[in-house]
Amino acid sequence: MYNPMLAKSFSHYERKTFGWRAFVVMLIVVFSSCMVFMNHLYPQSVNGDAMNLQSSIKAAEDMFVIKDTTLLKKLETEKKDAEPMCNVLEPLSDYCETKGDIRVQGNSSTIFVVSSHDFNVSAENNSWIIQPYPRKGNAGAMSSVKSWTVKLVQDGEKIPKCSVYHGYPAVLFSLGGYSGNHFHDFSDLLVPIFSNSRYFKSEVHFLATDYKSWWIGKYKTLLNNMSKNKIRDIDNENEVHCFPSVTTGLKSHKEFGIDSSKFPNRVSMRDFRQFLRSSLSLNRVESIKMNDDIVTRPRLLIMSRKKSRILLNEDDVRQMAEDLGYEVVLAEANLSTNLTKFAQIVNSCDVIMGVHGAGLTNMVFLPNNAVLIQLVPLGAMDYLAKRDFGDPAGEMNIKYLDYKIGVNESSLVEQYPLNHKVFKDPSSFFKKGWGVFRAIYLDKQNVKVDLNRFRSTLLEAKKLLATS
Repeated sequence: MYNPMLAKSFSHYERKTFGWRAFVVMLIVVFSSCMVFMNHLYPQSVNGDAMNLQSSIKAAEDMFVIKDTTLLKKLETEKKDAEPMCNVLEPLSDYCETKGDIRVQGNSSTIFVVSSHDFNVSAENNSWIIQPYPRKGNAGAMSSVKSWTVKLVQDGEKIPKCSVYHGYPAVLFSLGGYSGNHFHDFSDLLVPIFSNSRYFKSEVHFLATDYKSWWIGKYKTLLNNMSKNKIRDIDNENEVHCFPSVTTGLKSHKEFGIDSSKFPNRVSMRDFRQFLRSSLSLNRVESIKMNDDIVTRPRLLIMSRKKSRILLNEDDVRQMAEDLGYEVVLAEANLSTNLTKFAQIVNSCDVIMGVHGAGLTNMVFLPNNAVLIQLVPLGAMDYLAKRDFGDPAGEMNIKYLDYKIGVNESSLVEQYPLNHKVFKDPSSFFKKGWGVFRAIYLDKQNVKVDLNRFRSTLLEAKKLLATS
């Protein structure tokens, strides 16, 4: 009774392969029934085997899409309705959402969407080129991101046959771009991967192009809690993997944040922070609440920098903070830093402060109602500071203060005369390109805060803790 449907959906080879797999699955089902019966007779002796069998059956659920006539009919219907939903109008990312008979051929960087509809195979809207990394328009980032083709094809065309069937959907993304920078690891990858996959409740495959094993290793604790399947280095896969649906590219709508309205489950940054607490064993949910009766000192974390945007009077700031009643912790994060251990240090603190840069990304590990103090370097950087950290802080239930560096607090005053464009017209350098602007205001600038002026910022942070 399966033959007519199989003839429509599969080639002769695939029907033969499917028949063999169906036979194996039937044997598993029969054996499972026997084990259930035996469990009633010998509950202790078969318990371990039954658990192993259960795990095997669970794995089989993912490896075989087609098991019965109901699923066969469903696949046939979805194949007829197959139509890639590709969005190339978002400012940060292009992506395609495909559903039905989806075949992923890694060694050609092609995703085939098989349809039973008749259509003009030469039409331009039957194929899309997607770079699956959410920093569209940034030439520096996208130069290291592989391009993938999403191609709508007719059933019966000469297309690759499925080598492996999967029952769970897949999300394909690139580990190129600015991966390795702590801010971009979260803003461009971890947050979008979470928001794009949360709906599937870990029953999803991650297909990584431009694969970096060290990156996977650094964030494996988080990735393993987002998906229960091994992350595939899809570029080096010789098999053709077939899925019921594939999202190519990461839907991303804002810097270091999530637009909940764009996702069916209304996932948010607060959900992401709860996920981090659960995955990394971050015990503190709420920051300290200051009042007259409390004797515990709030913990202040100063994010140190050693190469650029250095806080030159860090020791003086530390001493002043301690005099104001803070317990101060100094820390610097780098590529070799253990994620879990560092996250737990941040989570133990109530206030985090530092000069604008990737280190402030660690605010994501703070408890709720904690305070972020961002030192904004000279150079008309208010917009960047607010976009990268000020606005995201609000989404994370973190209170935000900024301290704008004045001319006399910047090391640039030692490099340029006061009437130079560096001070008079910073935006003119931005118009010359990000590289020119960055070289002056980010790479060559250090800061030395006015202690009397900064004192009021530290006191304001304590007041904010009292209102949490």
